[in-house]
Amino acid sequence: MHEVLGLAVALLMCAGAANAAVPSLAAEFSEAAASGSSPGSGRRWMTMPRVFGHLTAKDLGVVINTDDPYSVQVGEYYAKARGIPASRVLRISLPMKPTLAPDEFDDFKKQIDAFFGPKVQALALTWRLPYGVNCNSITGALAMGYDAKLCGNSCAVPGKTSTYFGSSSTKPFTDHRMRLSMLLAAKDADSAKALIDRGVRSDGTLGLRGAPAVNAHFVTTSDSIRSVRQQLFPPAGSNPPFGVDVYLDQTEALKNADRVMLYQTGRAQVDFLETNEFVPGALGDHLTSFGGILDKPHGQMTVLSWIDAGVTATYGTTSEPCAHLQKFPHPQALIGFYLQGATALEAYWKSVAWPQQGLFVGEPLASPFGR
Repeated sequence: MHEVLGLAVALLMCAGAANAAVPSLAAEFSEAAASGSSPGSGRRWMTMPRVFGHLTAKDLGVVINTDDPYSVQVGEYYAKARGIPASRVLRISLPMKPTLAPDEFDDFKKQIDAFFGPKVQALALTWRLPYGVNCNSITGALAMGYDAKLCGNSCAVPGKTSTYFGSSSTKPFTDHRMRLSMLLAAKDADSAKALIDRGVRSDGTLGLRGAPAVNAHFVTTSDSIRSVRQQLFPPAGSNPPFGVDVYLDQTEALKNADRVMLYQTGRAQVDFLETNEFVPGALGDHLTSFGGILDKPHGQMTVLSWIDAGVTATYGTTSEPCAHLQKFPHPQALIGFYLQGATALEAYWKSVAWPQQGLFVGEPLASPFGR
């Protein structure tokens, strides 16, 4: 039997008490990670803070690598699409290589901080390379600072805990001193422009009264290690106030699914992505080791396959994370914040407790449930 309104109840419990709810989400997540099973008896919605508002174009900066024709083309297109003025577009010169050395990153970050100052909360990075700083992702290092210790053993070492995880904040830099970023990466400039168009087109289109529901699919595959997140999946069921139906699928891959708003799974390769209908603003990711390594074959599908299939934002790691739950998007946090109107950037960042190795990719401001 479907549990109706479960998400709405979980959120309403936290209305007016957002700050008190954050430890609840973190504590429940820690309990699940430690026990290897869903917290409590049976599946239930975890409590999370009620959030009012979200990031807008006024909070965002754009960074263009002038040495990269893709970056110049995509960055200028994005700034125009989202109405970002020239005063918040930084043009810099960066090496076009997979990872920056720590000293190169230090120079890069100094330019970011000097140009954008304290008012810009988040960034769109308009390139495919570089995606890392040694073993850190470039998005993780920008927000959390470069962590050299992690690179000694990126599998065993816990990442820094993000204070933004599970947060009710709508001003990440002001409140947490974290300048969040997302990489506008795609296989080519035309694909990146299509990604941008999907994000812009998605704004305010879902969760409308009387509109058909969209579908969130949480998939457990035969790959038991990469399916470790199944213990955090929400209950299946219909949530009419948000216009979303939640499905718990046991299959190797979805095929011919329609009106997909969210798709989370665990496999090194996800088949049949192109057969599914992703709505503008859709999110999708697969738990695997190297989804965020974009420049070379490694036997695993990269996040660019999600973008190519029509997803608007995704996430993958740039160095071996092992199957630590904290290094991947928390399923309930991701959907819970997104349905409240968060942007794709906010929902993904609020769902990862240890984001240092995680590459956030997509159109940052997509907000299909925003009002």
